[in-house]
Amino acid sequence: MLGNIRLPVVVLAASSPAAGAGANIGISAVAALTAAVTHIRAGRIDWRIFAWMAPPSVVGAVLGGLLSGEVPGNILLGTIGVTLLVFGLDLLRPRREPMRRASDFRPAAAVAAGAAIGVLGGFVGLILGSLRIGALIRLIGGDTFRSVGTNVSVGFCLGVAGVFGHLPGGVDWRLLAIGATASVPGALVGARLTGRLDERQLLRAVGMVLLVAGVAMLLQAFL
Repeated sequence: MLGNIRLPVVVLAASSPAAGAGANIGISAVAALTAAVTHIRAGRIDWRIFAWMAPPSVVGAVLGGLLSGEVPGNILLGTIGVTLLVFGLDLLRPRREPMRRASDFRPAAAVAAGAAIGVLGGFVGLILGSLRIGALIRLIGGDTFRSVGTNVSVGFCLGVAGVFGHLPGGVDWRLLAIGATASVPGALVGARLTGRLDERQLLRAVGMVLLVAGVAMLLQAFL
């Protein structure tokens, strides 16, 4: 979920910012696929949510990739950063009421969030897993553990679509290959650790990741 921290490094090393964004979202797709395989084997995928969220994410990612460069990037990154901080603080806030479960699933929220995050992700070259996980847990009604697996599965679809959306502007395939290879071991370790945490620990970890990701986004936007 930290492709946004990788993004400035990839963009700096790429032949052009657009090519770097295309490579970064491709790297994230490979990492997401690696993690998704582990989560599928462990039964941590909510296929109902996936079925509602993946298609609009794919369409949005292609459109976002095609529109890349049409909107000031700092404004978009700043908006995403603030959103991540809000989700992160919400997850870290002590709560007495139980988290929503699968019975509280909201299809309309899944479609809307999938499309919106798809457009944003395709535009900036990120699968935005840190933003999607907050939406899955707080807005869509996903189970905490299964939301992690569902998140990376939808993220893989978004990442592949985002690469296709960036093809007209170019993709740095060399960086994509290097970054994708390096991302696989970390994705495997992270996916295996998910099932070893209790729900409160997982929520706390996700919240901290969102805060780090949000700060990183704001730094990229305004510095």
